Amino acid sequence: MHAWVLTGHGGPETLEYREVDRPEPGPGRVRVEVRAAALNNTDVWTRTGAYGLPGDPDAAAGWRGPVAFPRIQGGDVAGVVDATGPGVDGDLHGRRVLVDPGFYDGPGPDAHPVGLIGSEADGGFAGYVVVGADRVHDMTGSPLSDAELAALPVAYGTAAGMLERAGIGSGETVVVTGASGGVGLALVQLATARGARVLAVTSPRNAGAVRSAGAVEVLDRSGGADAVAAAVPDGVDAVADVAGGDLVAALLPRVRDGGRWVVAGAVAGPVVPFDLRRLYLHNISLIGSSMHTPAHFERLADDARSGAVRPVIAARFAPDALPAAQEEFLHGGRAGKIVLTRQA
Repeated sequence: MHAWVLTGHGGPETLEYREVDRPEPGPGRVRVEVRAAALNNTDVWTRTGAYGLPGDPDAAAGWRGPVAFPRIQGGDVAGVVDATGPGVDGDLHGRRVLVDPGFYDGPGPDAHPVGLIGSEADGGFAGYVVVGADRVHDMTGSPLSDAELAALPVAYGTAAGMLERAGIGSGETVVVTGASGGVGLALVQLATARGARVLAVTSPRNAGAVRSAGAVEVLDRSGGADAVAAAVPDGVDAVADVAGGDLVAALLPRVRDGGRWVVAGAVAGPVVPFDLRRLYLHNISLIGSSMHTPAHFERLADDARSGAVRPVIAARFAPDALPAAQEEFLHGGRAGKIVLTRQA
């Protein structure tokens, strides 16, 4: 099969499109023929080694530490089960499925993620991928296209984990940063569906798309962090943050007593200063949220089966066009997900 193989940390030149052996499923595992695979920030950050290490934020590393090369990236996968390993229910063969990309620290529904296909194991930027049989969710009858299904796992799973861990729900006012990106737009859609009042931070060019996703107000990030903070003088119940950067220090004083700040990204800057007094004097909870639990993903899979959630697709590329797709991802500036798919 053909696959995009990451040979080391670095620029686009570290990605090679080449023929590799088709993987075989071992006990308890299935092989999925990849029909669509979406792009995420984690693909770029893993390629560039941008996650750092404890005590050395500039060290080249993946999100869980050193990455074993060569590695096939791609955490977002939708496809069809084409082979099953020993001990797997044969009824899965031929099923259209959505793949939960996570590896967990235990068997229960609330286990924490400790790895990700495309990072700690080979992923979906290939013709086939092998995953645990318990990580595929049957999408028979789902109205979503392959591209829409593939847009869900990492971005919408991460957004669902943020909302669940921070307890954001009906009647609350929440600021979503980076609202036109994959996770940001997912946060807008999911928080709105749960009855929250969403104020979204994004660029003016994507304001329309973000409003269409459910935001009641769009705050212009280009005006600066202080301008965003000034736009919410009455305060907010929570912030769902995928940006970081100078917005943290500026917006933290606007979080109401007992509020929550949940963070799952740092695209605007990973190392930030802020006044700790604003945190503890107002009983604000600062929550780190990485990906989702199995229970979060099961709820997301139910939404996909029913069509209750419909991802925005910004662009589609052929499977052999990953460098062009990543260039669009990094510089295109369009709201929604970018997907490698066999479908036009």
